[in-house]
Amino acid sequence: MFFTLSKILWFLASPVNLAIAGLVLASLLAFTRFSGPGRWLGLICVLALGLLAFSPLPRIVVRPLEDRFPQQAVNSGKVDGIIVLGGAIGVAREDIVLNNAAARMTKAVELARAHPEAKLVFTGGGANLLSPVVRTEADGARLLFLGLGLPENRLVLEDKSRNTVENAVFTRRLVNPKPGERWLLVTSAWHMPRAMGVFRKAGFQVEAFPVDFLSSGERADFLRPYRKAARGLDIADDAFKEWAGLLAYYLAGYTDALFPGPAQAAPRR
Repeated sequence: MFFTLSKILWFLASPVNLAIAGLVLASLLAFTRFSGPGRWLGLICVLALGLLAFSPLPRIVVRPLEDRFPQQAVNSGKVDGIIVLGGAIGVAREDIVLNNAAARMTKAVELARAHPEAKLVFTGGGANLLSPVVRTEADGARLLFLGLGLPENRLVLEDKSRNTVENAVFTRRLVNPKPGERWLLVTSAWHMPRAMGVFRKAGFQVEAFPVDFLSSGERADFLRPYRKAARGLDIADDAFKEWAGLLAYYLAGYTDALFPGPAQAAPRR
């Protein structure tokens, strides 16, 4: 139920979708006796879309999420397992399809090669609400990892999860981590706070390895506009959705904190 509601509610509450819906309503009001309010509504929605599409606002919103957990070096001590969250890969026409979050997959391969003793775990089924899942994200991950030369006996593929909560719960059951083991969690930096909170709540102590940054970490993030509207709107949608997800997951009891952050680091072996 939570999965279905989250998909429906975010579709309705997305700032980009709300602004577009407001423009549609404003257009309809223009042909009624409410044309005056309709013009104001249209103006507000156009300004909102302009801010989301071209101003630095999306980076300003996403920056605190990406700054929450520090970056790590690939060669940073012994690693027992690498967990990669879905959301970056799929299969179409029996071939691999990668989206803007492809750095999750490429960094996973780099980590796997730097730590040949570590298991490589991919967790991701299908998160499409309207159509049945034919090929899961895990299917795509398998094709990619094997195609890039990783041996199949190193791979652990979890193909049932549909959201971050299920990623954590199903993966913990699958790999049964032992006390003292070091597991890295690889996902987009803007998604890392929620992911870490969910894994901790599920009883799986992982270490954050953020990738796929949408901001540069420089002062220009607060000043530089976007050149392409689609890029700004896409980042705005991800950023606002993640803040909403943090609140929703906390209220539902799926995370250990409202805004999870770094914990005291355990001594490395």
